[in-house]
Amino acid sequence: MKFGRSPREKAPVEPVTLKILVAGGFGVGKTTLVAAVSEIKPLRTEETLSEAGRPVDDTGGVEAKHTTTVAMDFGRITLREDLTLYLFGTPGQDRFWFLWDELAQGALGAVVLADTRRLEDCFAAVDYFERRGIPFVVGVNCFDDADHYPPEDIRTALDLDPGVPVVLCDARERASAKEVLIGVVEHAMARAAAPRETAPH
Repeated sequence: MKFGRSPREKAPVEPVTLKILVAGGFGVGKTTLVAAVSEIKPLRTEETLSEAGRPVDDTGGVEAKHTTTVAMDFGRITLREDLTLYLFGTPGQDRFWFLWDELAQGALGAVVLADTRRLEDCFAAVDYFERRGIPFVVGVNCFDDADHYPPEDIRTALDLDPGVPVVLCDARERASAKEVLIGVVEHAMARAAAPRETAPH
């Protein structure tokens, strides 16, 4: 009769699931990043851009874009046997920002995707996560026809806190996008482990 577990048997692994947001301006590559890393077919809520939307959807710099996310993108990636990330891509236009509060509930952290051709488009996402204390990483999506800048130049242009990681990436490439997500998890864990400042009495 066998009692207990033999020394060679591993204890069962308790899986951990974490929620990560992928945010940024219109046409910056959020849907592309989620699709590149997701191990399931991503849920997309894309609609074709219409003439009626032209006055409110600024396509300057992304003239080839014909669709837009109107609710969210959803994907999943397993980083380790015991660690799975659920990815929620946020819509980029101002008129859909009311959805962000719902999507941000319970998020461990976020990726703010940036395009150096339209860097100002990610200011709102940076401000959103800073105000709510949600850890985030800036992922600079290196488009083929965009000028490339060192991460420190991007940090200065966005006026980021010194602790916010800035990572160059290609949202089309699974390995590159995965590194950005690992960066979010590591940054959020480091933030959680850091001693909190206590207010003077």
